[in-house]
Amino acid sequence: MRVVLAEDLFLLREGLSRLLGAHGFEIVAAVDDGPSLLRALIEHRPDVAVVDVRMPPTFTDEGLQAALAARRRVPGLPVLVLSQYVEQLYARELLADGTGAVGYLLKDRVFDADQFVDAVRRVAAGGTAMDPEVIAKLLARGGSREPLGRLSPRELEVLALMAEGRSNAAIAQRLVITERAVTKHTSNIFTKLDLPLSDDDNRRVLAVLAYLDR
Repeated sequence: MRVVLAEDLFLLREGLSRLLGAHGFEIVAAVDDGPSLLRALIEHRPDVAVVDVRMPPTFTDEGLQAALAARRRVPGLPVLVLSQYVEQLYARELLADGTGAVGYLLKDRVFDADQFVDAVRRVAAGGTAMDPEVIAKLLARGGSREPLGRLSPRELEVLALMAEGRSNAAIAQRLVITERAVTKHTSNIFTKLDLPLSDDDNRRVLAVLAYLDR
């Protein structure tokens, strides 16, 4: 699996490169600034990009801006943001096309190598991987709006875990309920959010977007 890695801190960049390499990933480019990241993403079109947010030259949002620009050029390009900060506007924009293949993890909360590698693989496969703290900050504006107001407390719990990128089996384990019950709750969520049946999995992403945008 081919990876473009963007991190301005040399030791962290090298550490992530070694970690991913040890788990069978091929690092096709490891860069330390926004312009280099955009060039690498367009040139290599990797299976997944692991991107820091604040990079040279201004240390504001170069990493996310480059990732968004690359996804406009290469629709659906898988991007996992690994950052110390939550940039709410750009995090929402990253999710906005509804195609999945995105993740946002906080560096301070990635304590387990297997957890991190699993998130990289999940995003590369077209799924989502959202840190619970990122979700909490995206929801900081508060205020439950329709149609989310139609959901029961249990359905909101299921949707919150969906937003973290968890599978039905993982949700069932977390909530100590059966997987069949999770499937029923998920179906109810789609119905209440006015998401009709389709031939793809985008309803799950659209449900998460509705949750994050409340």
